[in-house]
Formats: sequence, structure tokens, C-alpha cells
Amino acid sequence: MTQAGIALAAVGVIGWSLAQQPWQLFLAALVSGAGWAATSGAAINSMVAPWFDKDRAKALSLAFNGASMGGVVFVPLWTFMIAELGFSMAAAILGAAMVAISWLLAARYLTPQPPRRAPENVHPRSDRTQHTGTLSRVDLAGDRRFLTISIAFAFGLFAQIGILAHSVTRLTPELGGNGAAWAVSLITAAAVAGRTVLGWTLRKRSVRIAAAANFLVQACGSALLVVSHTAPTLLLGCVLFGVGVGNLISLPPIIVQHEFEAADFGRVVALITAVNQLVFASAPAVLGALRDLSDSYALPFTVAMLIQIAAAPVVLSYRPGRLP
Repeated sequence: MTQAGIALAAVGVIGWSLAQQPWQLFLAALVSGAGWAATSGAAINSMVAPWFDKDRAKALSLAFNGASMGGVVFVPLWTFMIAELGFSMAAAILGAAMVAISWLLAARYLTPQPPRRAPENVHPRSDRTQHTGTLSRVDLAGDRRFLTISIAFAFGLFAQIGILAHSVTRLTPELGGNGAAWAVSLITAAAVAGRTVLGWTLRKRSVRIAAAANFLVQACGSALLVVSHTAPTLLLGCVLFGVGVGNLISLPPIIVQHEFEAADFGRVVALITAVNQLVFASAPAVLGALRDLSDSYALPFTVAMLIQIAAAPVVLSYRPGRLP
């Protein structure tokens, strides 16, 4: 599955670079989107979860940091390669390199299976979930644990993806094209730092509190991107926003691990990821429409900030220890 995703992602990148008409971009998006789904989010959780239980937060933080480091390296690298070689040649080189490296890594490290062991995260709750460990999608639709996680992180990721999609355009007037690219790298570097620190310090009872704090820290960064027009404050906004970027992806599976049975982990995480992607898929278009309507990024980024603030009480509205 990972190798298929890698191939689709590479073909999609090349498709983006070769598109001559808008409708061709939509075809490229379908291919690259399928590749993305097979190599991130739920896929990374599926790779890590069988091997780690007690230390899953640390393992996930390190695994997701691979994607964040890609953001640190590839945004300025893309800018340089496109300027020097052209979009099509840069896409072909990076697509080929991605397949050559990642295909071998997937074959070498994703083939072995972990030894079977008893799950460590067994929690007292109702007889139904404790014995069966097979929650259906219908069960999850009425499960308060699932709803509070899914809604809160759908809000947060909507705001996050929308801001990330427009960050270069927003920052270019003050920082220039290259400066904006480096600012996006700063966001992803902050994401690596924030995820690493949280992964190594997070405690079971404080996961939802940490998630709420993460939303609010990102909201502070978004606020600075709304009101600031100088490089230092814009970069501070990028750092605060970036600190929460990685955690917004790695926190849901950690919450699920603590609150659901091990047998339900894969289904719950995959469904949360699907719901989140369905919601945030429209974020760039919605924020772009608000930008066109107001002729400024103040309105769309303010809306994103308010959505981040709203996500905090949602994730805190369920207290672990109670029956769902």
C-alpha cells in the first residue's frame, strides 16, 4: 500500500507540473491526493501502532516528524529548483528521487510484522466495549469520545490547512517570495520541535488538555498573522502557529489509544482521519473566497483563528473515565 501511494504521489507531482489547462489540475489532484492518503495520517498510524503501545506518543512524534522535515527542506528546495530548472524538470527529479528512496525503505522496513502481545491499554468501561472491542461506524456516530475528537480536530485542521495553503501568498508582500518560502520552512521546523517536545512529555491524563492548549497556541499565531506587518512579528506568528501544526496530526491517535480498546484503534483513527480530510479539503477554497471578498487576508485568517479557539472547548467537553 505504501509503495503504491509513493508511486501515485510521484505521478501526481509530475501531473501538476505538466498541466496546461485547469481541468488537468483536477486530475493531477485526484492522483496525488490518493498518494497522500496512502502515505500519511492513518497510514503512518497503521505503520507505528503494531510496534508500540506504551511509547506510542514518542514513536508517532518521531514518525510524523519525517513529514515535517520534508516541509523544512522541500519548500525552499522547490523554490530553488523551479527557478533554476523549471517546474516540469524539478517535479520529475523529485518524483524519481521519492520513488527510488521511499520504495526501498518501504520494502525493507514495513515488511516485518511485530510479535503478538497482549494489549497494554485496557481500560474499565462498559461490558459491551470491554469484551467485543468491535465498535461499528454506527456505534461511533453516537459515541461522545469519537464525536468530540473528530469535531475538534476537524475544526483545527480546517483552520490549519487553510492558513498553510495561503501562507506563501500572505507573507510574500512583507517578506518577498524567498522570504515567504523560508517562513513556511520555519513553520514546519517549529512543528518538529513542538511535536517532539509534546511526544516526550505528554502524560495520559492530560492529553485532551494538551490538545486544547495546542489549539489556543495556534490561534495566537494566527492572530499575529492577521495584525502584523513587520518581519519579526510575522515570524513569531509563524513559530506559534507552527508549534501546533504537527501536534494537530499526532494527537488524535494518542487520545484514541487512551480512550478506546486496542482492537478498535485502527478503525477509529481511520474514520477520524477521513472525517477530518473531508472537512479541511474545502479550507483553501473557503479562505480564498473570503480573501477575494474582502481583498485582504485579515478576514479569512480571523475566521481561522476563531475556529481554532472554538475547537478547544469541544475537545475538553468529554472527560475520560466516564462511560461514553
